[in-house]
Amino acid sequence: MTYSDYRKAFKQLKVKPPKLQKYIKHNSPKQRKYGRSTKKCRRCGNPGGHIGKYGLELCRNCFREIATSLGFKKYS
Repeated sequence: MTYSDYRKAFKQLKVKPPKLQKYIKHNSPKQRKYGRSTKKCRRCGNPGGHIGKYGLELCRNCFREIATSLGFKKYS
């Protein structure tokens, strides 16, 4: 279902508050307790390539950009 379909459904259900509440209850995304989508980068919100070590909570791209300012050194 596209974004416009959701807007259309909300517009139609706006005049029927109990049905709108039921629609929202059954069609809202679930809160995840575990899995990939629970850990997100605190800088950009990307769920992939997550680095949680040392309490960083960053994706690998953001880590590469700010690693030197955090005090990490690249050895190679």
